[in-house]
Amino acid sequence: MKEGNSMKSRSVLITAGIVVAGIVAGLSIVFWPSHSMTGSGHAEGEASRADNGKERGRDEKAKGPHGGRLLESGDFGLEVTIFEKGVPPEFRAYAYEKGKAVGPAGVNLRIALERLGAAPEDIAFRPEGDYLRGAQVVAEPHSFKVAVTAEHKGQAHRWSYEQAEGRVPMADAVAKAAGIEVRVAGSAKIRATLQLQGEIQVNQDRVAHVVPRLAGVVTKSAKNLGDPVKKGDLLAVLESQTLADLRSEHLAAEGRLELARDNFEREKRLWEEKVSARQDYLASRQALAEAQIAHRNAEQKLFALGLSHEQVMRGGTGALTRFEIRAPIDGVVTEKHLGLGEAVKEDANIFTIADLSTVWAEMTIYPRDLGSVKLGQMVSVRASALNAEAAGKVSYVGSLIGEQTRSAKARVTLQNPQRSWRPGLFVTVDLVQHETQVPVAVSVEAVQDYRDGKVVFGRFGEVFEARPVELGRSDGKLVEIVGGFAPGSSYAATGSFVLKADLGKAGASHDH
Repeated sequence: MKEGNSMKSRSVLITAGIVVAGIVAGLSIVFWPSHSMTGSGHAEGEASRADNGKERGRDEKAKGPHGGRLLESGDFGLEVTIFEKGVPPEFRAYAYEKGKAVGPAGVNLRIALERLGAAPEDIAFRPEGDYLRGAQVVAEPHSFKVAVTAEHKGQAHRWSYEQAEGRVPMADAVAKAAGIEVRVAGSAKIRATLQLQGEIQVNQDRVAHVVPRLAGVVTKSAKNLGDPVKKGDLLAVLESQTLADLRSEHLAAEGRLELARDNFEREKRLWEEKVSARQDYLASRQALAEAQIAHRNAEQKLFALGLSHEQVMRGGTGALTRFEIRAPIDGVVTEKHLGLGEAVKEDANIFTIADLSTVWAEMTIYPRDLGSVKLGQMVSVRASALNAEAAGKVSYVGSLIGEQTRSAKARVTLQNPQRSWRPGLFVTVDLVQHETQVPVAVSVEAVQDYRDGKVVFGRFGEVFEARPVELGRSDGKLVEIVGGFAPGSSYAATGSFVLKADLGKAGASHDH
């Protein structure tokens, strides 16, 4: 029993020891002084050692009577605040000795600021009323490392602290997963544009209407709507009595030509041998010429139907009535007006073939904008339905205004190698009126409304920081930065709304 009680006592003592050690460790963490939040004040000599004895909580920021940050070093204290009521933001500092206010004239003060991605700023102070006033405006964001140097009664005092606002820590992998693309701000061309509405249409200069050129009955249809075709591809086959008559005429003319040629050769030989009269020779030569004319006429009738030289020459070897209709250009079948067994006339529009390698973007221009649209003008054509964009030049401006629409037409010829610009698609056309080179520009998507102004989120290492900016001209894609963001700085070009949302969740403050 005694041995059991002894073991229980030892267990209790060990447990108590662990608890006490944990409490001591916790207290050492809670009361360990923080230099980044409250300021690490130190002076030369005794003042430095005396100040080190005053420990504050890690998350505690001492405040003075004016709501500023209170920095202490021995008997001397300094309250630093950023004042911005009715004036641009400026540093104001109030001096204390043994807890009582002292005149600013006896204090020599300087503050150095170090911002992310920027050169250090050195701010001098001068006495004004009961405080020391910074000599320059403290630009937003008020997010920086601060080094304070003060001299009072021959004693130097130094503090350093850091304050941050508008920052969102985010690793590169996380930013990429969130759809944030980082780019570099720099010089760019801002284009002043006129926006017009338009529609993609078939390039009428590259459309072929296929007619048979003779009447007949359809015996074969080789292509359907939407089929791609090459020049010379078979479209359809007709049985045509008219073609049979023309081929028969050609064959007869060919036979008469051969006969006339033989007669001419015989009469010429006989005349040269003084056997026949010259009159017979001349008559055979005249008959040959007439046969040649008749043959050429019959041949041209077949060529006029679109038959090739080979088809004409072999006309007697196949069915005289067979007429093949072939594609005149490369393209796509956009219309078809025939069926098997159908009788078609010689002027019927049986196929329409469009070459869609180029298309027209036709736009509507109202009278007030006619002076802004000129031949050769650069344009950008956008289709929101396809998320596609193409560049081109104005190739036509109409001279007439429609009676019903009270508007004119203009068009742009677009290259369409992938056939993505389909006729009938509605588009937006931006006409470039003039271009201006600006020193700094960012994407329009990068700009967010934050607090009472516009901001761009700069990228510094693995931190994004909201930087207030002053905007200039914009063309809908890029916007000029007049002030607040330096060229060569990295920024969140897309997905910046994610960063703004993170700041809202964090409840970012603007407390100085």
